[in-house]
Amino acid sequence: MKRFDPARLALLLAGVAMAPMALCAPAYAQDSGEASASAEEEIVVTARRREENLQDVPISISVETAEELDQRGAQTLTVLQQTTPNATVQVARGSNSTLIAFIRGVGQQDPLWGFEPGVGLYVDDVYVARPQAAVLDIFDIQRIEVLRGPQGTLYGRNTIGGAIRYVTRDLDPDQWHLNARVQYGSYNQLDTILSGSVPLSENLVIGGALALYSREGYGRNLVTGADQYNKDVDAARFSLQWTPTDQLSIRFSADAVDDDSNPNNGHREASFPAGGTSYDVLPGIYDTRAGAGDDNHVETRGESLHIDYEINDVLTLRSITAARRGQTDGTIDFDGTEFPTLDVPAHYKDDQFTQEFQLLVEADRVQGTFGVFYLDGMAEGAFDTVLGGLNTTIFTQGRVDTTSLAVFGDVSFDLSDQWAISVGGRWTRDEKEGTVYRQNFTGIRSPFFGNAAAVPGLVRTNYTNEATFEEFTPRASITWEPSDDITLYASYGRGFKSGGFDMRGDAVFTPNTVNGYDPEFVDTYEIGFHTQLWQGRAMINGAIFHSDYSDMQITRQEPTTLGGIASFVDNAAQAQLEGVEIEGRVFLTDSLTANFAIGYIDGNFDEYLTTVLNPAPPPTTIPADFSDSANFQNTPDWTGSFSLTWMHPLAGGTLAFTPSAAYRGDSTMFEFATPLIDQSAYWLYNASLTWTSENDRIRLGVHGQNLGDEEYRVGGYNFPGATFGNSIIGFYGPPRTITGVIEVRF
Repeated sequence: MKRFDPARLALLLAGVAMAPMALCAPAYAQDSGEASASAEEEIVVTARRREENLQDVPISISVETAEELDQRGAQTLTVLQQTTPNATVQVARGSNSTLIAFIRGVGQQDPLWGFEPGVGLYVDDVYVARPQAAVLDIFDIQRIEVLRGPQGTLYGRNTIGGAIRYVTRDLDPDQWHLNARVQYGSYNQLDTILSGSVPLSENLVIGGALALYSREGYGRNLVTGADQYNKDVDAARFSLQWTPTDQLSIRFSADAVDDDSNPNNGHREASFPAGGTSYDVLPGIYDTRAGAGDDNHVETRGESLHIDYEINDVLTLRSITAARRGQTDGTIDFDGTEFPTLDVPAHYKDDQFTQEFQLLVEADRVQGTFGVFYLDGMAEGAFDTVLGGLNTTIFTQGRVDTTSLAVFGDVSFDLSDQWAISVGGRWTRDEKEGTVYRQNFTGIRSPFFGNAAAVPGLVRTNYTNEATFEEFTPRASITWEPSDDITLYASYGRGFKSGGFDMRGDAVFTPNTVNGYDPEFVDTYEIGFHTQLWQGRAMINGAIFHSDYSDMQITRQEPTTLGGIASFVDNAAQAQLEGVEIEGRVFLTDSLTANFAIGYIDGNFDEYLTTVLNPAPPPTTIPADFSDSANFQNTPDWTGSFSLTWMHPLAGGTLAFTPSAAYRGDSTMFEFATPLIDQSAYWLYNASLTWTSENDRIRLGVHGQNLGDEEYRVGGYNFPGATFGNSIIGFYGPPRTITGVIEVRF
């Protein structure tokens, strides 16, 4: 295995340091003009839970503003995958709106209740604990921030890979606003989005947004006639902001999402038996013959209360109180046939309550955030694993209750006008109680999913257990600003993801499942820079990092020779990741702007100790080391994007044309190569044309996505063998689409 090589790191760093000069040299000769003014416009972020200029923050961070996303026709959170280096942000396998995210090789693909994500999602500083309905549609927002690397000090829970911050639009207390947007496009896409705000008095303003999304499917279910990969989503937000004094601000927010899109059953990538009509590989990658049913419903609800009280010019007290809940009822037809060869009907339910208190410090040379965080959460669910060929169903039901308490602080000291240090830490205590029940039934489906005649059989798992995980995660950085246009920093951060219990655990195959699994850790060392060059005509940011990944939680599901599926969650791996990221914007002329991002990551397992099933009865497990053959899942070595925006006055407005390209290198769906579902390198090509009136009241647009009609997989399942109908299933990203947009702003 490759080890960390300081010389190699130095070479990468030298390349990063040279990149701004190499890439931006052509911009040096350009006149300053209007483009320079635009380039120097300050981008304010709250990555450290306080407002700061993007260029001053010692963190590797990507920011997408509402205007940038709107100009490109971005529709959901998954667009971040095309523009953010070393990131995977996409729809989870077998779902329509469940999110999986990986940053710098760290994440979690399995959205089962009880498993924690490795990348934290925050909506207006409220932590979203579950990935269901988390593929957020982009509407009525201010910006989206992607923070790369462990964010365990200020964000805590499960930000071991990084954090995604979805920031909604501020309410304007001075005047009313109304936006109306209609989108129509390929596959009869029809979206209607209304948003606005109205001041009710000098200190009270109300706002809201309603978004209705519909689209026919990219494919068809050839058995039932239902659409596949369709969209039927309603989303709404409501806000009320009261500022009784200049020192006190109170904002109440509520949101709701209902997703009635049909089940996404994927595409069979292998036939079984060869030549069998119902088991052929269909020519259309979005088509299926799934017979498990077309009912599917996902819903989430949330409320939050933000209170800011300015004690004096230095201290501000903040309280964030929030509650969220969700429910999913649906099915996945793993075999892709009309027969119940491998069907999984499922029910998920979750709720969470969080309370966070923060004390913000803003003095001449000292800035900081200190706080306490509390979470009380529950996640439960049930599913059948229907093995029609054996006339057997394995019923699984479980629940995990989590109580989390954390105390944190992060403070920056300006040692001089050029030098600053930042130190922080977070103490976290997670208490979990897990309950898992698993039983065999003879028949197709269990009584829980409608088959009252099913005959109960062997109880495979039945336990309740508790575990407590307590950790301290520090962070430190040093920043040097040799000029107003250059910020250099070096940082160290540690993150941990809590342990827990495998809700699929089979105590017959893996008796130790009742003991649960331990936390995992990432220690990241980073050197980076933020620069503005050539009188503000270029903004180039970059970072180089090395991460030590220890006690890595590996989730696996493996078919057994005894006609079942064994689930494993092991603290199996020790690994190292190192890489580089560079992104920026260059104003080539007053009317032409280039944006780019490049990411490279090299991950290697030093150790991958896990268990495998011993095929000889009675069922037992034996240890094995797979470090020589394991890969980092959903982590291509190279990612990149490039776009140009050309703007020109036209007919009392401004015409903007934005072509773009995004690249992702080879990647594997799981830790071990599965050629039929792994994804080779590919490019996506997009283009947008918009016209905006001079008064910014009207915007017309045409947006083309995946113009090369690339066929690329975003997920998969691998259950080979006769018992499971050789169910090797792939799930695909959207095909070529064209969308027209009309937006009116009052």
